[in-house]
Amino acid sequence: MKSIILGILSSLFFASTFVLNRQMDLFGGDWIFSASLRYIFTLPFLLIILYGKNNIKKVIFEIKNNFKEWFIWSNVGFVLFYAPLTFAGNYGPSWLIAGTWQITIIAGILVTPLFYSMIENNGNLEKVRNKIPKKSLFISLIILFGILLMQYSRITSVSINDLVLGFIPVIIAAFSYPLGNRKTMEISGGKLTTFQRILGMTLCSMPAWILLLFYGLLRSGIPNNNQIMQSFIVALFSGIIATWLFFKATDMVRKDMKKLAAVESTQSGEIVFSVLGELILLGGAFPDIFANLGLLVVIFGMVIHSTYSSKLSN
Repeated sequence: MKSIILGILSSLFFASTFVLNRQMDLFGGDWIFSASLRYIFTLPFLLIILYGKNNIKKVIFEIKNNFKEWFIWSNVGFVLFYAPLTFAGNYGPSWLIAGTWQITIIAGILVTPLFYSMIENNGNLEKVRNKIPKKSLFISLIILFGILLMQYSRITSVSINDLVLGFIPVIIAAFSYPLGNRKTMEISGGKLTTFQRILGMTLCSMPAWILLLFYGLLRSGIPNNNQIMQSFIVALFSGIIATWLFFKATDMVRKDMKKLAAVESTQSGEIVFSVLGELILLGGAFPDIFANLGLLVVIFGMVIHSTYSSKLSN
């Protein structure tokens, strides 16, 4: 149950990403700066947190031992996650992007067969491919149904172009994030703390963020002070606090695919918090009856997932 609570708290801080990115877009900020500055600002925070006691050296050592894997899956988990997600923020309100992002709940379950578990059989350890947890998938489909209800009125009112550009990038992000997260958990094998693993992924993805930043400078010039400050806040709330909470929660249940799916489902809470943020900070319109009904279905699905996860722990 503790992992579920941490997951819900992480969804609260992750929601700031959708709301603040939308705010930056409305004020004319380039999505490239919103994406790259978040991780560039995150790096100093991590270095300060992990300063001393050879924490940083241990991260560097682990990366050197398996550089190719770390580089590939860090860029999948961070770059292919956040760049498309930020880009999509130009094509819809924060709660719509947050709602579409919940496809990651299904994605996290569908990528399960890509991983293995060590099972003891007659005194010998065997490497067995994980199976899709069907009950978790069914519960997640309830949450997905709620998400579709929330977006019904929006889907019927936007252009095909906006629908595609606001949907496809989020799908890419939805699969990239759990895949990169789980792969780096597998690579580190419990040798690194949550913050150390985040630092490793941030360092390995930093070349991509720097290149993206330079491209943004060539395309749009220097970002305005508002975007720089908002990106700094996103780096703290989402890059540090939310990522640590979520990675900590997934680390706690990383050996149990059913519990892991339950933790990943808590990210649907981002919709609730994004709706509230949109209303309070951006003066957005209150969701219609379909959106409100969908919200109730999402909350219902989260409660079922949490209850199911608690039973698995007993």
